[in-house]
Amino acid sequence: MNVKIDKNLCIGCGLCEENVPELFSTGEFTAELKKTLLTKELLERAAEAAEDCPAEAITIDGKSDES
Repeated sequence: MNVKIDKNLCIGCGLCEENVPELFSTGEFTAELKKTLLTKELLERAAEAAEDCPAEAITIDGKSDES
């Protein structure tokens, strides 16, 4: 699965960083991803951050390769 931040939509509010600081960091104007390799738990938390994002700038696409 891929977590993406649309920098055109992101308003830099910092809510994602507040909720999942090990994955997101808020720069001067927009959020950025700290990691690209994610555990199942981190993906679940990223999904929650995506739901909470007021600008709907976080998306998660693809499917997980769980064995």
